[in-house]
Amino acid sequence: MTTRIAILGAGPGGYIAAIRAAQMGAEVTVIEKENVGGTCLNWGCIPSKIMITTAELLEKFHRAREYGIAAEGTFRADMEKLMARKNAVIQSQSKGILGLFKHHKIDYILGTAAIAGPHRVTVAQDSGDEREVAWDKLILATGTTPFEIPAFPFDGHKILSSDHALSLTQVPESIVIVGGGVIGCEFAFILSSLGAKVTVVEALDRLLPIPSVDEDCSKLLQREMKKRKIKFIVNRTVESFEEQDGQLNVTIGPSPFLEAPSEKEAKPMQVQVSHMLVCIGRKPNTSDIGLETIGLTPDERGWIAANDRMETGIEGVYAIGDVLGPEKIMLAHVASTEGQVAAENAMGADRLMDYRVVPGAIFTTPEVANVGLSEAQARDSGFDVRADSVLFRTLGKAQVIGEIAGQAKIVSDRPSGEVLGVHIVGPHATDLIAESALAMQMGGSVKDVAATIHAHPTLAEIMLEVSCKALDRSLHG
Repeated sequence: MTTRIAILGAGPGGYIAAIRAAQMGAEVTVIEKENVGGTCLNWGCIPSKIMITTAELLEKFHRAREYGIAAEGTFRADMEKLMARKNAVIQSQSKGILGLFKHHKIDYILGTAAIAGPHRVTVAQDSGDEREVAWDKLILATGTTPFEIPAFPFDGHKILSSDHALSLTQVPESIVIVGGGVIGCEFAFILSSLGAKVTVVEALDRLLPIPSVDEDCSKLLQREMKKRKIKFIVNRTVESFEEQDGQLNVTIGPSPFLEAPSEKEAKPMQVQVSHMLVCIGRKPNTSDIGLETIGLTPDERGWIAANDRMETGIEGVYAIGDVLGPEKIMLAHVASTEGQVAAENAMGADRLMDYRVVPGAIFTTPEVANVGLSEAQARDSGFDVRADSVLFRTLGKAQVIGEIAGQAKIVSDRPSGEVLGVHIVGPHATDLIAESALAMQMGGSVKDVAATIHAHPTLAEIMLEVSCKALDRSLHG
C-alpha cells in the first residue's frame, strides 16, 4: 500500500523532503501558502545574494583604475533594474521547483493549510475552495518570519524588516541596523556599497556574536567595516526613536548584557537616520496551523521539538527546518538535509541527522565561513588545541584579484592532528569551506589536507598553506 505523505511548506526543507519521499515511492502532497522556495528563495538566501552581487560589482567599478581600466563618469545602483533582476531570478528558480514537482508526480497545492486532526489536513485555497488531504505521515516545514519588536513596529517605509530591505526601490540615505548578527552584517555591507551611511548596533560585545564563529573572524570583519566607514556600536541597544521632519532620532542605550557599565557606557547616544532596519531574529510559523488537533504542543516561543530522526513525539509526524528553532541549526542547507532524513524515516528507514559537520556561510565583504568547533569551543571541550592562521595576502591569486583581506584558521587536536574546525574570512570563503567540511566528514587530519595537491594559482591554496603551518612546515605563511 502506498504511503501518503503531506508536507506543510515548500521551502528548502519541504520541497527537498517531497522529492526524496517521491523517489522512495510515496504519494506526496505539498501545501504552501505563499511561494515555493520559502524564505530562502523569496526573502532570504537568493535575493540577498543578488543584492550582494550588485553591491560587490559596484565596488569593483569604483576601483576600476586599480585594475588598469580608465573609467569615466560615475556609477550608481539602479534599484528598479536590480529588483527586476531579483524577481526574474526568483521566478526562474520557482519554475524549476515546480518542474521538479511535476517530474516526480508531487501534488502541489497553493493555499493555507490547517491540520484538522489525525491524518487530515484542510487547505483553504485563494479561489475560496477548500480541499482535504489525507495523510499517513506528516512533515511540518512551515518556517519562520522576521521577529518584530513592539517598540519598533514594521511599516515597510521607515522601519524595515529584512523582507522589506530586499524590496527597496531607493537606497536609504542613512540607516541604523538593529542587530549585528548574520543578517544585520550582510545588509550593512550591501547598503553601504549601494551608497547608504550605515550604523550597526549590537547588544553583545562583538559583531557576529555566534558561538560557531571564531572571534578572530569577528575582529577582522570589524576592521573591514571601519575601512568602509560602516559605523558599528557593540554593547549597546536601540531603546527608542522619534520621527521628525522625515528623519528618525534614535536613542541608543547600554546593553542589558553589559555588567557594571561605566558612566560613559551608561550614557545614552543619539543617532539621526532616515531609516531603521530591525534584524534581531525570527519567529516560527506555528500558530493557527492546528497543532493542537494532533496533540502537538510547541514550546512557549512556538518552536517545535524534534529528535535526530526528525520525529516530533507524535507518531507519524515529523518537523524540519527553521521551525525547529535555535535548538537546531537554522540554515537552508540544514533544512534540506533534515528534509531528506524525515522523508526517508517516514518511508521506513532509520536515518539520523548529523549536526557535527555543518558549514556556515556569511555573505559579508569579505565573506565569513566556518565548519566545526571554534578555538574557544574546542578548548572548552577539553581538547589539546592547536590553532594556526594564514593571511590571504600570501596568495598570488588574492593579489591578482585585488582581494587580500582575510585569513584562514585551522583548529586541530595537537596529539592526533585531527581537524576540529576551520574558520575562513576572505574572498570566496563560502565556497572554500567545502573542502574543510569534507575533510572533517571523513575524519581527516591536517596532514591529509597538506598532502592534497591544490591547483595554482587559486584561492584554495589557503588551505594548503594553513595545513602546512599546522605541521610546522610553512611554505609562504
